[in-house]
Amino acid sequence: MNNTVVVGMSGGVDSSVAAYLLKKQGYDVIGVTMQVWQTEEQAILEDNGGCCGLRAVDDARRVAQYLKIPYYVMNFKDDFRHFVIDGFISEYLEGRTPNPCIACNRYVKWNCLLRRARQIGADYIATGHYARVVSLDSGRMTIKKSHTVTKDQTYVLYSLTQEELKHTLMPIGDYDKDEVRKIASAAGLPTAHKSDSQDICFVPDHDYAGYIEREAGDRLPGPGFFVDKDGNILGRNKGITHYTVGQRKGLGLSLGKPAFVTEIRPETNEVVIGDAADVMSNHVFFNNVNAMAHEKIDVTRHYTAKIRYSQTETGCSVEETSPGCYRADFDKPVRAAAPGQAIVLYDGDIIEGGGTITGRE
Repeated sequence: MNNTVVVGMSGGVDSSVAAYLLKKQGYDVIGVTMQVWQTEEQAILEDNGGCCGLRAVDDARRVAQYLKIPYYVMNFKDDFRHFVIDGFISEYLEGRTPNPCIACNRYVKWNCLLRRARQIGADYIATGHYARVVSLDSGRMTIKKSHTVTKDQTYVLYSLTQEELKHTLMPIGDYDKDEVRKIASAAGLPTAHKSDSQDICFVPDHDYAGYIEREAGDRLPGPGFFVDKDGNILGRNKGITHYTVGQRKGLGLSLGKPAFVTEIRPETNEVVIGDAADVMSNHVFFNNVNAMAHEKIDVTRHYTAKIRYSQTETGCSVEETSPGCYRADFDKPVRAAAPGQAIVLYDGDIIEGGGTITGRE
């Protein structure tokens, strides 16, 4: 392999420091910002905090100029629309709760960017993720948790392939956020004190349901009913795209007790309501598995697992119920296992693999 690396620069401090560290380590660094916004109007909306908006480009370019590295803005709009936005909308219409960051990482930030990087003569891509790429004694590659638990981003990276991992560098995985900012400040990087971007970049106003309504057109289901597990009608819902399993707020129901979404039924446009206990699960089913540490998920081991980015890990064993389909049996019940979300299995501080949640019980 050669010594050239393309760094995905979002205009934030993390990717800026990634580029700085790699240059300091002797790599030939090329900075790239991925243009994924769909219209100029959206780019302007993202100007105040989005990871790929106009301000991001300006900040990334200033960092690249400061580091004296080549810098390009590459158009990935069609890929982002196909793999991320269209998938996000379709999943909600099917009553599932997707994680668009996982799709973006897998198909756009890695698959598409790595292909483009190879075309311009680079052998590596790098990002500012808080995670570490490691090679195991078996020769397989996996991802190790970040040095800092509070910023660990391994959950959204579980779907990367072995080939992608072989060509990936994550230089800030050995640092915590304060250290990264100190490095940026000491190096004089223009983004040293820039605040972090939040939430989904293509929904800058955070109104996911409103975004889906605008984009889905004739496919959008209208209002339906809230029902209990026995099918008794409890009230009217605004449409299934407004809800996710485990949701309590914003239901608009007065039942005299706390109410939670326990299931979404796209075929009838119903949202099932239950008690807090009804959103707890002992077993979670999943498919679309990507194995990292082994060629196939090792069902003889005991793991910890996360079923949402912000949740803590819970111990579990795993069984393959049919080819490519698995069940995780948890040591204690987990909350709000939503179909469409990811389950990621950890063996200590490395990723064993993960997949897409299909159901629970």
